[in-house]
Amino acid sequence: MKKSKVNPADNSIAFFISPHGYGHAARACAVMAAMRELNSSIRFEIFTTIPQWFFEQSIPGTFTYHSLLTDIGIVQESPLREDLPETLCRLEKFLPYDQSQIASLSKEVNRLKCRFIICDISPMGIAVAQKAGIPSVLVENFTWDWVYGNYVSTDFPTDKFVDYLRKIYNCADYHIQAEPVCSYQDADLCTVPISRQVRYTSMQVRQKLGVPDGVKLVLITMGGIPERYMFLDSLAHQSDTYFVIPGGSQTMQLFDNLVLLPRHSDFFHPDLINACDAVIGKLGYSTLAEIYHAGVPYGYIPRSTFKESEVLEAFVKIHMNGHAISESQFQEGGWMSSLPEILALPEIKRNNANGAEEAAQFICKELSIKP
Repeated sequence: MKKSKVNPADNSIAFFISPHGYGHAARACAVMAAMRELNSSIRFEIFTTIPQWFFEQSIPGTFTYHSLLTDIGIVQESPLREDLPETLCRLEKFLPYDQSQIASLSKEVNRLKCRFIICDISPMGIAVAQKAGIPSVLVENFTWDWVYGNYVSTDFPTDKFVDYLRKIYNCADYHIQAEPVCSYQDADLCTVPISRQVRYTSMQVRQKLGVPDGVKLVLITMGGIPERYMFLDSLAHQSDTYFVIPGGSQTMQLFDNLVLLPRHSDFFHPDLINACDAVIGKLGYSTLAEIYHAGVPYGYIPRSTFKESEVLEAFVKIHMNGHAISESQFQEGGWMSSLPEILALPEIKRNNANGAEEAAQFICKELSIKP
């Protein structure tokens, strides 16, 4: 597709981000932070319903937040289970796009003097960019047409949405895929996993958490979707190991060997991962990417009904040190018997660049944003 022209005098960029969990926002934040490293004058206009605090914690410098439902994605009953009937109901109301809304948004991004729109993985941003006459950049490891195509059945008739969204995705001016890639396309760039960068040392984070020297530290995380943990009492028996659990409490609390954190805490998620000896959690993109770069062992919980999970698990088996934990093992606490085996897995030292840097360099070069 012919690349649209941009005005090199403006450094305002719009970002349309899927609200499906926090993974897409984490990846988008990593790219934005890396772009700011290359040019501190870049201004970001962020369109999403992911909470504003997430971006305040993740992106250096200022940005403007626009609360906008950019995507339906897959509605979740829990971190590991999808609600397909509710997803279908919301898709019916959301697609095709309201063209008056697309026109209004295109006027808004033009008013804001946005040079282009980056999408992770919301196709709405591509439609808005087309209407506004500015370039679009798609960043993904899967797209919604691919996901819906794997669910199509008489109970989930999404064929029309698959065709509609695929046409929009194909209109992106620039296409970046980030490993682990679910469906390889003729993209402009394919990067290693994209993750946010660590800010504090392992020792600094452990001291702030109140974790004694010489003990093992394990992070338990289910991403951005709330979960009830039924096994917390059993963790007290693992006296030689401390556990840190984001979303485990409304306030930061320490009980014996448990460190319970609110979902929105002063601790940066990549720092927590880097400070731990192992991570137990849902198999999701941003968690995988952050663990990949930290090099720590991963006790991962696949999502049997979500197609992306197969690709992520295959990547872990080849490129990371991991151990699979079933949904029932996790919920019932049976995974604790495997914890010594997980903690015994060696760390992996990474020397390669972060995919965020690769993506930022590509975008700034192709769209003429000079240092």
